[in-house]
Amino acid sequence: MPSDTQAAPVSKKGLWAGRIMSGLVVAFLAFDVVLKFVTPAPAPVVEAFAHVGWPLNLAPVLGMILLVSTVLYVIPKTSILGAILLTGYLGGAVATHLRAGDPLFSHVLFPTYLGVLLWGGLYLREDRLRALIPLRSPKGA
Repeated sequence: MPSDTQAAPVSKKGLWAGRIMSGLVVAFLAFDVVLKFVTPAPAPVVEAFAHVGWPLNLAPVLGMILLVSTVLYVIPKTSILGAILLTGYLGGAVATHLRAGDPLFSHVLFPTYLGVLLWGGLYLREDRLRALIPLRSPKGA
């Protein structure tokens, strides 16, 4: 079903801001993926998994889920699907930190900060998303 909804145009500065925001998120997530596959696991990874109550043998499984979701986010045709999957992953991280009793602003909400950057960056660089979720009403409405 074709849509007659037009995406609000974004300036070149806005487009670059979106690319930079997305790039920061991807860089952080890529670093996290690498840490989940390093064998033997670095001490901070072992300590973090023990602290939140996850068995260390799940690190590669979480790494693969994060890798696939991040790759989907990077590919323009699948970026919205990747953002949705990453939102689920980050939501799980929030729940895990809450359950572990971690500090609110530095640990529990950190995945939320990433999610805001992730979706904000995608919104600025993706016409389909701006057409789907316009932040202002169309002219004449």
